[in-house]
Amino acid sequence: MLLAEAPVRPLVDGFQRRISYLRLSVTDRCDLRCTYCMPEAMTFLPRKDVLSLEELYQLSLGFIARGVDKIRITGGEPLVRRDIGDLFPALGRHLGAGLNELTLTTNGTQLAQHADALAKAGVRRVNISLDTMDRARFAELTRRDRLPQVLEGISAAKDAGLKVKLNTVALKGINEDEIADLIAWAHGQGHDVTLIEVMPLGEVDGDRIDHYLPLTSVRARLEERWDLKDIDHSTGGPARYVDIDETGGRLGFITPLTGNFCASCNRLRVTATGQLYPCLGGGERVDLRAALRSEDPARELELALNEAMRIKPERHFFEISERGQEPHLPRHMSMTGG
Repeated sequence: MLLAEAPVRPLVDGFQRRISYLRLSVTDRCDLRCTYCMPEAMTFLPRKDVLSLEELYQLSLGFIARGVDKIRITGGEPLVRRDIGDLFPALGRHLGAGLNELTLTTNGTQLAQHADALAKAGVRRVNISLDTMDRARFAELTRRDRLPQVLEGISAAKDAGLKVKLNTVALKGINEDEIADLIAWAHGQGHDVTLIEVMPLGEVDGDRIDHYLPLTSVRARLEERWDLKDIDHSTGGPARYVDIDETGGRLGFITPLTGNFCASCNRLRVTATGQLYPCLGGGERVDLRAALRSEDPARELELALNEAMRIKPERHFFEISERGQEPHLPRHMSMTGG
């Protein structure tokens, strides 16, 4: 029996937030090693622990049946998974039949090879991580010299008709001097940009306080150059947006430390091993892999999602305030799903 055939009701948590957005990780692996995200010698999951493509698909159907109408495929880097090209058209068949949007977050290194297929599968927009346009700085920050491939991926996505939004992590002493120029370039190409504060998730080489840059200070600097006008635009995520008249583009701010956005949270995250985390900043979790592999997956998934609604916390409590501070959680962002 397909999971989508099980009796269902909308997902509503204990704070009366309607959950309609799933961020589904397909792998914890990545072909970059961004210094703020993971250590150089990162240990990834054994492939045998990762959900199969069929399990990821059936899991998605279960969420759609509970009212989730937006699915974002994440990682790690989702496009490094060899069979990922089969998942998008499978899910794309449900667009307009319970699913309103299928999208992707990627670092862009593999995107040139996939952009046309993604568009044909029904993907209409992608988020691409880009923290610097300086090749030497990119290589230092990501520990890989792959900026040309990322820029090629951005261009291929645009040529395929995909709407591109660039995600830029603001990093003190690393890219703060080029954030405005990156925004101007992106807007000139017709791309939106969202700035993100670095998050205290997982052990990394170095101390995050050295690179934590509050977006309140970034915005203040940008306002010395441009007129930023707050707008009500939303893409279903946590960003708050402004229009910039001088560039003709839109800029988002994701502020997990300086501006909590949890009151409107509509999201759940599922790892590549099937662990559901109701909150990015929480340790609460539900094992969906066990539900999928049970004798009655439809019923067990129904119960597991009900439990996720029960334990979803009201908010996260991120802080980067002192040197040597332990990460808020030991799990890396690449494990939870970006």
